[in-house]
Amino acid sequence: MIQGVLSRAPATDAAAAAMKPKRAASIPEDEETARGKRLQLHDSAAEQRPGLAAAAGERVAAASAAETRGLRLLSLLLRCAEAVAADQLPEARDMLQEIAELASPFGSSPERVAAYFGDALCARVLSSYLGAYSPLLAASPLAAAQSRRVSSAFQAYNALSPLVKFSHFTANKAILQALDGEDRVHVVDLDIMQGLQWPGLFHMLASRPCRPLSLRITGLGASLDVLHATGRRLADFAASLGLPFEFHPIEGKIGHVADAAALLGPRGHPHHREATVVYWMHHCLYDVTGSDAGTVRLLKSLRPKLVTIVEQDLGHSGDFLGRFVEALHYYSALFDALGDGASAGAAEEERHAVERLLLGAEIRNIVAVGGPKRTGEVRVERWGDELRRAGFRPVSLTGAPAAQARLLLGMYPWKGYTLVEEDGCLKLGWKDLSLLTASSWEPTAEDDLIVVAPAQQEGQDS
Repeated sequence: MIQGVLSRAPATDAAAAAMKPKRAASIPEDEETARGKRLQLHDSAAEQRPGLAAAAGERVAAASAAETRGLRLLSLLLRCAEAVAADQLPEARDMLQEIAELASPFGSSPERVAAYFGDALCARVLSSYLGAYSPLLAASPLAAAQSRRVSSAFQAYNALSPLVKFSHFTANKAILQALDGEDRVHVVDLDIMQGLQWPGLFHMLASRPCRPLSLRITGLGASLDVLHATGRRLADFAASLGLPFEFHPIEGKIGHVADAAALLGPRGHPHHREATVVYWMHHCLYDVTGSDAGTVRLLKSLRPKLVTIVEQDLGHSGDFLGRFVEALHYYSALFDALGDGASAGAAEEERHAVERLLLGAEIRNIVAVGGPKRTGEVRVERWGDELRRAGFRPVSLTGAPAAQARLLLGMYPWKGYTLVEEDGCLKLGWKDLSLLTASSWEPTAEDDLIVVAPAQQEGQDS
């Protein structure tokens, strides 16, 4: 076989040698063709290069113009706030006109933020001229319609951002731990809206080896119609899981409830054998508590197993200019985060509704009227600190609640959100700024409980 292969080798070499002249003869033609193609590609690239360079230049110019516009808006907002603080209203009015020309609620994040802060400053200037300040969403026939719009915007917010889910999931995990071994459960939601978070808790309670014998939610809100609708939805969901459920609606504010019996029932009532937990997601849309001192007193008289609060890391007391700068920093981060989320696939119309009905309304309340209410009463700045002063002690959220929060952040496709554990609390932030702080509290021994009024705040000026 080897000899056969070797004997065929010369023939192969001869054939190869015979083909070389033909291939050599074809080289000039091939080179000429290839050279022509290269020249054509070079000419085509040369023709396209000016267009590509122009497009790149336009993008750079547009980015530079947007950055310049953003810096100009920031400068105008700060100068306008300084003029308002100094009561130089004509100067502020002139700057507001330029802000209105440059800003847009449909533009980039800086333009959208500037549009809502400009609107809030305009309301502040008008209020200064009139000498009257009024918070948003006061009691009126429009309260029910406004509550429905706000609830719908919160649902959109829940889809666009992890902030609402963070509040719900973290609280539910903490509440479930506090209810370990309890068979009669009572949840007090200080601002229930549509009760979006409670189906999640229902699922967890239904999956326990020993289901609760009774489950009751007391929901407070501005509209009895909205509360009844929420109660019906929650009752239907509880029934689908086979959970016994009762809903108790209270139209009003927790700080105006005179006696804990309105929530617990009279002494000797079966409700007194329930394990009570309290939840509140803090915001600046409207006044939730009514009287802060009354709220502290009632929370203490309820003696709940747990109070879970999710607070905005934003102060709205102090002098006007300081409040303005802090709010501008805070909401710039929120709009940046929300814009990033919307670009990841959510509808831009939903983002606009969230910014207009929720964030824009909060900005207006903080800047224009100094917070969601103006009653002359000393306000609580940080509820966690206030509960500590009132005799509650913190319950750490490390462990299952923290793990749940990390899992939640991993579900979102965009980066930038941060989670920090600090003194048993969980802080959710955007890049380098903390946005929300979740904390849980339990009452100390009965003898240690002392009802106190909210701590005095210095330099409060709205």
